[in-house]
Amino acid sequence: MRFKLFALSLLATSSLATAEPTPKEQLLQPPPTAQHYTISSTAGKHGDIWGWKTDDGKLAHRMSMSLRGWITETDQLTTLGADGRPTTIAVRGYTDSGDATEDFSVDANGIAHWKTTVDEGSAPLGNKRYSAYGGPWLASAIDIDALVAAGDKGVDLLPGGRASISIGAATEIDGPSGKEAVKLAYITGAGFSPSAVWLDKDNRYFGNAGVISLLPAGYEAVGPKLKEVQDATEAVMVRDTAKKFLSPANRTPTLVDNVLLFDSIAGRYLPGRAVLIADGKVQKVGAAGSIKLPKGAVKIDGRGKTLLPGLWDSHLHIGGSDWNLLQNVATGITNYRSPGSMIDESLSIIKRRAAGELIAPDGKVAVIIDRKDPLAAQGALTVSSAEEAVEAVRKIKEAGLSGAKFYTSMTPEWIAPAAAEAHKLGLHVSGHIPAGMRPIEAVRAGYDEITHINFIMMQAMPQHVVDKANTAARLEGPAKYGKDVDLDSAEMRAFYAELSERKTIIDPTLVVWEGSLTSDGSEVPAAYAPFAAISPPAVSRSWKIGGYPLFDGLTRDDFKASYAKMVGVVGRLYKSGVRIVAGTDGYGLELVRELELYQQAGLTNAEAIQTATIVPARMTGMDDRFGSIEAGKMASLILVEGDASKDMAALRRISTVFLDGYRLNADELRKASGFSGMPE
Repeated sequence: MRFKLFALSLLATSSLATAEPTPKEQLLQPPPTAQHYTISSTAGKHGDIWGWKTDDGKLAHRMSMSLRGWITETDQLTTLGADGRPTTIAVRGYTDSGDATEDFSVDANGIAHWKTTVDEGSAPLGNKRYSAYGGPWLASAIDIDALVAAGDKGVDLLPGGRASISIGAATEIDGPSGKEAVKLAYITGAGFSPSAVWLDKDNRYFGNAGVISLLPAGYEAVGPKLKEVQDATEAVMVRDTAKKFLSPANRTPTLVDNVLLFDSIAGRYLPGRAVLIADGKVQKVGAAGSIKLPKGAVKIDGRGKTLLPGLWDSHLHIGGSDWNLLQNVATGITNYRSPGSMIDESLSIIKRRAAGELIAPDGKVAVIIDRKDPLAAQGALTVSSAEEAVEAVRKIKEAGLSGAKFYTSMTPEWIAPAAAEAHKLGLHVSGHIPAGMRPIEAVRAGYDEITHINFIMMQAMPQHVVDKANTAARLEGPAKYGKDVDLDSAEMRAFYAELSERKTIIDPTLVVWEGSLTSDGSEVPAAYAPFAAISPPAVSRSWKIGGYPLFDGLTRDDFKASYAKMVGVVGRLYKSGVRIVAGTDGYGLELVRELELYQQAGLTNAEAIQTATIVPARMTGMDDRFGSIEAGKMASLILVEGDASKDMAALRRISTVFLDGYRLNADELRKASGFSGMPE
């Protein structure tokens, strides 16, 4: 349902118009008496949503949001039947991904009909409730109220799924008019994990809190407190799950015998190997049958399987959901680098993981620094001068975290002094490329790493695109001009060579833009297709994509040609000696697709997997413990069905995850993290 999916819309594109969307000027205008909510984060206000009842009794909503330059302007009219369920829904306008048009109606025979930019269908309404694909977020308040009214029975949904809600204890907040109570509730069935929502004293929808909050106007200041309560509640919820998996029975010695082993150091596969795991570490590696089974050990027959180091996602933003960390482990990610998380959340995750109260990968965290600006990154440390940027770097070091990530609205002149301070303190420097800079200038100013392939493409973009790289131009520029870039020109070859000479690391996240630039229908993008059948219906539906909206007379083939150049850049960087680390900037389950794209770029199977094993381990300085299967290293490994040397997709078919020596059944992990089976 929409109340679950609005957070996901910040990470992924959604749809492409089949006709021109309704322009902003033609959308509904809220009356002065309309209910008013705001969209905000610690970086500031990002938008508004209004709700009111029209003269003819319809529910009306209007949403206006600018999030780091991505624009949403939508409205919605809803007609309610006698039983309080919507009988018509009409959404108009556009999001950062194009046309938002959506229509739902129930005919005289009780048949529901719906059409969005990604799907259409019909079915008997019965006792079900239509789950809208998009529209203003506040419009879902009536759906949440319906869940409350349904109680333990829950609500069956169209096009599919079932949701229910549980209501917890009250929390006192300081509202504009004084003290009042709100209640934390959790919705289940609409997403991978329970999703938090706040109710008022009468158990009606109050708001949502998080990195991005949707709260009544005037209540923005209570967002951080509500998020803190949510985080503490969720920590208790996941603790019991962690205790179940991280039990002494799952840490007994394990012998995996006669298995195909990936040697990430040499970049080769070794058949017929045996690996003994005990006391949290790899104790021995030898030929099949050469290691004696210790007393009380579990033996796993490795025939037909491949044993690999646990995977790294080098662009995994931790925080916001403890459940997502569990899903990361279920999909083979035992290590991460977070290129931008909030300090308090990160420290909590690190502490609880060490205490065995949270199942999560192990890794390193950077914090985002951005200029105070309407386009600043949510969750960033925002600064107004070079001196404040240096102080922000010191704050990251004092917190014990590992890196500073500069963002697109940073003043270019502030980068060098802030990066110099970071290096002085032993911090890793990465980031987006600030508007007005080209990537090579950022590297010369002190970047150790550049994140996202579109910012690499900025090296060859026209100046007017570079100057607006903190807006949608950061994608639209490469989408428009990328197809015409000569990747083998003297200028580009010199660019690759200097990055290599300076030992710059590139985190391409090709998977972020694949679906949006190359999709021309209502298909689920390749990154998500293997998981569609085992995910909640609302999540699978949210993955359907029509592609980024076309503009300036460009065609989908133009976008595909530009994306092909992005893939080509990765291959040329690699061949020039530039280190590549694999990251998703998503759920994490997109990681294997990222590796498949590296193969398309020209890397071998082994070279691609190295970008998600030993290379990031070295980047973070954790290669003494992780990144390869060697005696003495931590036993964070994955055992997969099939021969991974011949089929990269085998990395999705995980049978056992070893996390710091704990032997975790992958089927049970998947079930606990919201999947109903093994991906295709």
